Amino acid sequence: MGLEIVEPNTCIRGCCHSQTIPLHLPPSSYSLSSPIARGAESVVYDAILDGKKLAVKKPILSTSEDIDKFHKQLQLLCKLDHTGIAKLVAAHARPPNYMFFFEFYECGNLAEKLHVDEWVPTFDQVIHIALDLAKSLKYLHSLGIVHRDVKPSNILLDRNLRPHLADFGLAEYLRDLKQVSIGNWKPSGKPTGGFHKRNMVGTLIYMAPEILTKDLQTEKSDVYSFGVSLNELLTGVVPYTDLRAEAQAHTVLEMNYTEQKLTAAVVSEGLRPVLASSKLGASASVLSLIERCWDADPESRPSFDDIVVELDAILENSNNREEMAVIQPSVTPEHSNVTNSRSFHESINWFTQGKYSSKEASIMPESFFRVSVDSSADSFAYSPVVSWGSFATCGRRETMEDRHFLMPHLCDEKDIHAFGIFDGHRGAAAAEFSAGALPGFLQTLASMSSPSDALYEAFVKTDSAFREELDSRRKSKGVIKKDWHPGCTAVTALIVKNRLFVANAGDCRTMLCRSGHPYSLSRDHVASWSEERERVISAGGQVKWQIDTWRVGQAALQVTRSIGDDDLKPAVTAEPEITETILSAADEYIVMASDGLWDVMNEADVISIIKDTVKEPGMCSKRLATEAAERGSKDNITVIIIFLRPVSTAERIY
Repeated sequence: MGLEIVEPNTCIRGCCHSQTIPLHLPPSSYSLSSPIARGAESVVYDAILDGKKLAVKKPILSTSEDIDKFHKQLQLLCKLDHTGIAKLVAAHARPPNYMFFFEFYECGNLAEKLHVDEWVPTFDQVIHIALDLAKSLKYLHSLGIVHRDVKPSNILLDRNLRPHLADFGLAEYLRDLKQVSIGNWKPSGKPTGGFHKRNMVGTLIYMAPEILTKDLQTEKSDVYSFGVSLNELLTGVVPYTDLRAEAQAHTVLEMNYTEQKLTAAVVSEGLRPVLASSKLGASASVLSLIERCWDADPESRPSFDDIVVELDAILENSNNREEMAVIQPSVTPEHSNVTNSRSFHESINWFTQGKYSSKEASIMPESFFRVSVDSSADSFAYSPVVSWGSFATCGRRETMEDRHFLMPHLCDEKDIHAFGIFDGHRGAAAAEFSAGALPGFLQTLASMSSPSDALYEAFVKTDSAFREELDSRRKSKGVIKKDWHPGCTAVTALIVKNRLFVANAGDCRTMLCRSGHPYSLSRDHVASWSEERERVISAGGQVKWQIDTWRVGQAALQVTRSIGDDDLKPAVTAEPEITETILSAADEYIVMASDGLWDVMNEADVISIIKDTVKEPGMCSKRLATEAAERGSKDNITVIIIFLRPVSTAERIY
């Protein structure tokens, strides 16, 4: 069938459904906002058409061939009618503005959901998404259409997290692909559908071996891409950034692993992404399906008819597993909403105040300040370029008692950033309260003479406010049991231009990577440390050898500093130890984590793993937490990573 060029001021009626697509829209009927996404071949805008919010894809057309491709894609889209395919509402097929108007999908694309929003789907959510996507591809293949660009960034999610396959710029009819001479076939030189030197914005990491060897593409090529995408959905890791067996595999997105090397490894050596682990919730039947989908031989891969049947059976037998419930604390303080509050408008004056507190010097020995620099030096000679990310998981615990906050640009100050982790015990209530209250106190204490003083007071005030709230609840008709005394350890990092302040109470830890070497910025407060044990005893507390180590009081608490734990106050203090460091160009990143990470990993391990992972903080955080779980950590795991300078590799994937 030859290409039919549609005439302006006409409509196309899809051959597979009764929908009529208007092709010319008067300017008064729609409006475009600023771009929400940019690619090498198109720009996407938020738009309003006849009062309805839509997404507009505007291709970048520079040649007559590009215009022909636009019309070809338009005709193909008008033939599609399936709930799992992004719905075309209208088009503008008249120069100079060629545009596609699609339904707007509230949750964005799956890649952003996984790697930017750090979404961790349940097993059931994974299977529902995979099943709906498989049904969409089954429908396409029944029409003889091969998508050729299946990947998470081309899967849009609606408000109910239902997937909708999008971007048909590379889609072809199978009959047309078979007519192409294999010897003359060449992959597109543009990033979409190929490989871009600086960023993985194309589909190289999802391409089947037969595509990489310039062999004939079939519907089984879509099956391969589906398998890689399903594995990514389960692991939350971009393909080939997570391998530990071969050092080169880590560098796919770091541009040391060239297109030729990756192609050879996938085709000749059978290289594939690390298969999801059953420890992450994947069933053996799903893992088997993934491996069959990315089989090197296209004939050995299942069809989407088979895949739909298998996923239906897996879903039916999954026993409706849901995410592990997070215990919601009975304490809901009035401070709990301050994390994202912008109600405090007073300008932070830590830039202009010359006085810096020496409170921490009375607590910590001089030898502990291993990375500190003389504060009399020019403190504003260097300014770090900050990016951040986090990941938290229950691990092997049934409940999640960790909480954390990320507050970049504190009070809208571009050079002030705050981050914190709270590891709850005896319930999650103290951690839940503190994650909301402490950042709020920190903002309201900005007028103090130094960041150290503000951090110190924020810890003390959070502890006091939480214990007052507990006491109030106990007195109000017995809402809270008298013998319930929740607490949490806490660590907070505050970056003020080129100064880094770390406040710690308990056994969460923070480290700095400087010139490839680790430096501790905190130390554990535990009863096994003689100085802390003596401090607790002198404050009236009891310390006994219980089970396998020194522990405090009847609660047998290992840590000696925490927020909450009102039955052990004042011996178990909330007063933090604070370190101050002057940052320089040699500083690479900060790692903050709860003890679930440090129980199974040392600082050298952390640096080694980050070195072999794409330099994106959210991805590095997830990689560390996943590795800790694999190594047998028995606790909740929360990791925050703050990069302090731009990296030469791809900083973001999508």
